Amino acid sequence: MSACVPTRATDSSRSERTHPPHSPPPAPPRRFRVAGPDLSASLAVFLIALPLSLGIALATGAPLQAGLVAAAVGGLVAGRLGGSPLQVSGPAAGLTVVTADLIHRYGWRTTCAITVLAGLAQLGLGCLRVARTALAVSPAIVHGMLAGIGVTIAVAQVHIVLGGTPQSSVLANLRSLPDQLAQVRVAAVSMSVLTLILLLTWPRLPGRLGRLLRTVPPALVAVAGATATASLAGLTLPRVDLPSWNSHALAGMPEGPVLGVAAAVLTTTLVCSVQSLLGAVAVDKLVAGRPGLSTRVGCSALDRELLGQGTANVVSGALGGLPVAGVAVRSAANVRAGALSRNSTMLHGVWVVVAALLMVTALERIPLAALAALVMAVGIQMVSLHHIRTVTRHREVLVYVVTTLGVVLFGVLEGVALGGAVAVAVALHRLARTRITHEEREGSHYVRVRGQLTFLAVPRLSRALHLIPQGSDAVVELDGSFMDHAAYEALHDWQNAHLAHGGTAELTGRTGASVTGPTLGSHPPEGPGETGAGPHCRCRPWTPWRNHHCGRPGPVHPDGPPSPADSRSAKLDEPADAARRSRPGASHGSDEPGASSGTGRPSRPGRSNGRKGIGGVSGAGESKGSPGSDRSGEPGAPNSPSGRGADRLERGISAFQRNTAPLVRDELARLAKEGQQPAQLFLTCADSRLVTSMITSSGPGDLFVVRNVGNLVPLPGAESGDDSVAAAIEYAVDVLSIRSITVCGHSGCGAMQALLNTEPEAAQTPLRRWLRHGLPSLARMTARNGAGARLTGREAADAAEQLCLTNVVQQLEHLRAHASVARALRGGALELHGMYFHVGEAQAYLLDESDGSSLFRRVGHVGRAGHARPVGAVGRAGSAEDGAAGLRAPDGAPAQEVASEEELDPA
Repeated sequence: MSACVPTRATDSSRSERTHPPHSPPPAPPRRFRVAGPDLSASLAVFLIALPLSLGIALATGAPLQAGLVAAAVGGLVAGRLGGSPLQVSGPAAGLTVVTADLIHRYGWRTTCAITVLAGLAQLGLGCLRVARTALAVSPAIVHGMLAGIGVTIAVAQVHIVLGGTPQSSVLANLRSLPDQLAQVRVAAVSMSVLTLILLLTWPRLPGRLGRLLRTVPPALVAVAGATATASLAGLTLPRVDLPSWNSHALAGMPEGPVLGVAAAVLTTTLVCSVQSLLGAVAVDKLVAGRPGLSTRVGCSALDRELLGQGTANVVSGALGGLPVAGVAVRSAANVRAGALSRNSTMLHGVWVVVAALLMVTALERIPLAALAALVMAVGIQMVSLHHIRTVTRHREVLVYVVTTLGVVLFGVLEGVALGGAVAVAVALHRLARTRITHEEREGSHYVRVRGQLTFLAVPRLSRALHLIPQGSDAVVELDGSFMDHAAYEALHDWQNAHLAHGGTAELTGRTGASVTGPTLGSHPPEGPGETGAGPHCRCRPWTPWRNHHCGRPGPVHPDGPPSPADSRSAKLDEPADAARRSRPGASHGSDEPGASSGTGRPSRPGRSNGRKGIGGVSGAGESKGSPGSDRSGEPGAPNSPSGRGADRLERGISAFQRNTAPLVRDELARLAKEGQQPAQLFLTCADSRLVTSMITSSGPGDLFVVRNVGNLVPLPGAESGDDSVAAAIEYAVDVLSIRSITVCGHSGCGAMQALLNTEPEAAQTPLRRWLRHGLPSLARMTARNGAGARLTGREAADAAEQLCLTNVVQQLEHLRAHASVARALRGGALELHGMYFHVGEAQAYLLDESDGSSLFRRVGHVGRAGHARPVGAVGRAGSAEDGAAGLRAPDGAPAQEVASEEELDPA
């Protein structure tokens, strides 16, 4: 035996190790635990779903048990497997017309088989990961489809409300309505009216008692009130009939024409998928409105949601249930009731199963007229005035009306197809419709282009441009968001010819600001929408910045300035510069002041014909054809060591006054008149690499900024304290009433590095005295041995970065010690946010302390070389709070208008 392994007698009392050596013991088995909020939310959703499930089953003509089966499967299967944890699935009013038509054509058992096939189709789409493609449907088509379904439901349920039987189509129901009115059954009408009265008045009960009573769902109160009244009055009228579960019909083999069944499967798949996916997006918006819940629940996984809905439809159809889809109102009730996880959705399914097995006697006392009145009210609510106003504002009324009429007259699939065709035609019309006018005013000729400038408009554009006499002053005003290559070439050729004959040509936007300088520019637009003329908002993202080396091509260094070798190579890159000057349309610069730039006008220092910066304005020093533009290596040039300082300052101010001031003067005048009303105090480091307006996409009046070395917040009354920071905090909170404070640290902070390297016995300079306020951050990091604040996805690069992260958390604690901040926090009028900006990666992180840890979560995605745009970037009209600290939008969220409750199915 080896001497390295000591012998040891076997100890029978020692427990045998069941896990590998040097590994942690296995975790104990997880127990299914239900939080209190999930339990209460599940009961609230159950009380809403029970009467609506029976009512929808009645409206489709299916066995009433089918509604309960679909509600139970939607809660248990879709709730467990779906990608939207808080979305509640079940039988939806949006599927009522489709299902009723299928039952009328093929019978109940074949309808169940079609539901199974539609579920399999959803599973296939989920595996192909095309869930987001379904969100490309125009909102006007979705709203029109739901409105058409609502009209169909309401007209059909009127017959049951009057005590009769509905027909198979809307036109048939309308034709038979006079005969039905002649045979009104008073008992059924009275119960329907009572149901509608309770349904409409219950949410409007006044006073403290009314607020307490309103916690009970109106649908439950309406049905229960009608049931109790009918029972106490002894009225004779049709009631719910739930046959024994032993006789419940299950799915059978599909019978009927193959094309008809395939069309039915396609229709069911389309409606179920679109409604469920839009419902998931709507739930995300509701979750984002609950602080702390979005980080716990996360955004919906749409492909997984499609898989969960497909599995639920397979199970529901096989068990003889209605088709299943996500339901917006039940989901909204789930979120508002305080649900925290998918357990609430699953428990609601359990309660439905219990009710279906143990409450049959009570359910069979419900009058059918009460359920019909409930479903009729739901159908009427699906024709939403909010939707009509929205599509009117976006000029899509035609799409909405055609879709609605198509669904009412022909069916859901036909109506959606008609709406889609009209939507495509409207889009093509808008793209091709361009208004071009020409007028002469005060000796100058003005050509105005309204709309998208494509090759279809080139003939009319050429005719208008040729109306301008040679040698005259011309202004072309572009008011659109797109210019294709053919239109660009036409403008470019006309401009060159007009300038060659001694005329002047200027391209402007709607407000008269120059779009691309005196000439069209040295390169065509890089993509759609870069004409520079915006009819509403002129705010733009930042363009690539090279520290005033914009005129010279060279390597971009994201982590810092270029090396001396790179700088020399950029300055000596004469062939590239010559090629750039010889490009068609480029300005031919001259070293002589006042030399012509090819426009018939003297060239001006600092004028750029290339890409613009914020609001379409060239950065200072982006000069071609200006004095000094080809002298960057000479003494006194703006980019040489001796040219920095006053010369650069003066040139920068001149560029601002010439290019930027005309664009922001009106906004600054408004702010000067109304005073500042910032939404956020932004406290960050004085480091020159942190441009607060850039990383928050904010503008004048958005941020109240405090900058100091190390983004430090001295404690009140601290030794060597700085009252300037405390005064700024007090002014921002008590006078400006700001709503949030953000403390922003950054990578490579020299103050944090100095804290790590400062020796205790070093001489006390003003800088060292100031850095005393960062010692608590250093102590915090040391005490936790680097296990405190952390970045999502990776560890801190070194101790300096760890201290930068810890410092943000510590300074937030210092903020809470200030009296004004503490008062505002207690009153709920203020929020505190932490932020970390990695300079080398141009990446922002937001502090998340919802689970008790200090985790900096990565925000959005950052591209390379001029394609970076911060997630949550807002224009001037937006809030910097949205851009920096308040946004929780998912990557790639669909640019589609989806509201929380009434956008989809009110049931």
